[in-house]
Amino acid sequence: MKMAEKIHWARELTTFVKHFCCKYMKQVKPWTLTLVIALLGVQGACVSQGTSSTTEAQDTGRKDTMTYKIQKTEEEWRQLLGDEAYRVLRLKGTERPFTSEFETQWEAGTYVCKGCGQELFSSETKFDAGCGWPSFYQSMDKSKVKEIPDLSHGMNRVEVVCSGCGGHLGHVFNDGYGQPTGLRYCINGVSLGFVKKP
Repeated sequence: MKMAEKIHWARELTTFVKHFCCKYMKQVKPWTLTLVIALLGVQGACVSQGTSSTTEAQDTGRKDTMTYKIQKTEEEWRQLLGDEAYRVLRLKGTERPFTSEFETQWEAGTYVCKGCGQELFSSETKFDAGCGWPSFYQSMDKSKVKEIPDLSHGMNRVEVVCSGCGGHLGHVFNDGYGQPTGLRYCINGVSLGFVKKP
């Protein structure tokens, strides 16, 4: 199997596992979580052994024709963000679960886009979804994020991007049980910055 195919299938597996974990994590047995983390490690190994791939950015399941006010060349984005944040924000990747510093952070403040600094989520709407990624039940303002239908990886989801720069943040699901809106914005922590409340 070619390296590009290994990377593709590892990403497919990661996306499936992310969706499964976010939806059913509270019902999953501890040994299953160990298996999931091991499988995600396979993805990391596959990606680190090959050259960087732009297949996620070319995914035809996501249609976004909007022009954003913050415009940079791909090289400028790479220099500004670093490898991992660039992969997630600009190539629509997914960080591994339980790796974000923000997943278990509960300080008062505002979560901003790592790409352009636009305010996105308030700590007041953050909750523990148990899925391994920072979760919020609403954005600070509907104009701050853009929701885009996402049919990639054989799933019907809604992608969330920053309305300022178009950076990929994550997805929004309607399984925010017990939350005021019933929604769960499942956000990649590497896509965020944090401004502590004074």
